[in-house]
Amino acid sequence: MGDISISGQSVATASPAKPSFYNLAWRWHFYAGLLVIPFLIMLSITGIIYLFKPQLDALMYGDLLQVPVAEQRISADQQLALVKQAYPHGSISQYLPPVNEQGSAQFVVATADATLNVFVNPYTGDILGTQDAQDNLQAIARKLHGELMIGTVGDRLVELAAGWGIVLVLSGLYLWWPRGTSKTALFWPRLANRGRLFWRDIHAVVGFWGSLLLLFMLLTGMTWTGFWGAKFAGAWNHFPAAMWDDIPQSDKLAGSLNTSTRQTIAWAAEVTPLPESDPHAEHNGHAQMQMGKSSALVSLQQVVESAQARGVAPGYSVTLPKGERGVYTVAVFADDPRNDATLHIDQYSGKVLADIGWKDYGLVAKAVESGVMLHEGKMFGLANQLLMLVVCLMILLSSVSGLVLWWKRRPQGRFGVPPMRHDLPIWRGAIVIMVVVGCLFPLVGASLLVIAPLDWLFSRRRASALLQPS
Repeated sequence: MGDISISGQSVATASPAKPSFYNLAWRWHFYAGLLVIPFLIMLSITGIIYLFKPQLDALMYGDLLQVPVAEQRISADQQLALVKQAYPHGSISQYLPPVNEQGSAQFVVATADATLNVFVNPYTGDILGTQDAQDNLQAIARKLHGELMIGTVGDRLVELAAGWGIVLVLSGLYLWWPRGTSKTALFWPRLANRGRLFWRDIHAVVGFWGSLLLLFMLLTGMTWTGFWGAKFAGAWNHFPAAMWDDIPQSDKLAGSLNTSTRQTIAWAAEVTPLPESDPHAEHNGHAQMQMGKSSALVSLQQVVESAQARGVAPGYSVTLPKGERGVYTVAVFADDPRNDATLHIDQYSGKVLADIGWKDYGLVAKAVESGVMLHEGKMFGLANQLLMLVVCLMILLSSVSGLVLWWKRRPQGRFGVPPMRHDLPIWRGAIVIMVVVGCLFPLVGASLLVIAPLDWLFSRRRASALLQPS
């Protein structure tokens, strides 16, 4: 047995041959931190950027987003014609009507060189300017936040880091749990301390107060991941079968309209089928009168009027049909999820093939949608933004203090786990929790199956080396 100093106290260490669960929790907390902290720092910074998207957009692109109010707007079709005239070789995929009287309209146009957000004055038809849809502050922040800008591999890495973040929180709470030490230091940092003790208190106390909020952020963020999130959505997002009766369906889901830089379809509706238009369907009288022939498309203005007639909240987008069987999709991923809407409209007849909203969501879908809006700071306006900002700052502070604490206590001359106390009993319930986490999040479970044997072999070799006579 030897002695080490923890928080100013001298405590006995257990024999290396008999490691406690505390020993294991300490090492795994270190491993989780090693993997997760760089991701948490990146997610916090990009999250803050996306959190204040409305304010940053207004500051950076005010001349594109705001227009003087005039007497009457021109129609969506006239706006579309002017954009086509300006970009004759471009492909227009989406239209975003003005969100208020002072707002501009927006078209998403793919050209040979880039995908552009084209801003239009809805009163005059003047093109106000463009923005690279893939290369702007918010798009970059969103791609980094979701997939590290490297596609599927990045998505899986972020999901793995989020899963290990849960391990980090649970193991951190076990290590923090009161065991006869000063209770004050557990809930409030002793700011008079200096050096390692100061950083230890900052890390432990901020980690404790932020643990539930961090778990909330990790779990709500995980619903968007490409593996666990997709499986979770597939398991819980079921809509009445009658909703799809007699509706031709493509082999794609509505979620295929989402991209890494633009959210079109709400999470709860991502797994719904994407219907198909029927080129041979009869037109209703209004469409015939407007179009004059059966092969013509329903106009963009008609789609806007359909959305307005059904009470779709401002802020929606209209995705234009792709191919002869494509549909118009009107969608709003609302700040208040009770205003979510997803409409699929036949491009020939104008018939609404599907109308999905809050009333169709199941209990889990409603909980997830509400959680996501809280996560993004949108549900309660500025108060929600400020709360999430505090959470992000707590995550940054806990991450940085963890790195500083490790640096100050790292083994001299090598990269490894700092010395730890071993005088505490095994908490067997924690083993059960770790197994449950591994089962709930398959990528975490798979990594545990790889890391655990390696950790065991390393610990055995190190223990044998320590027991060798010098």
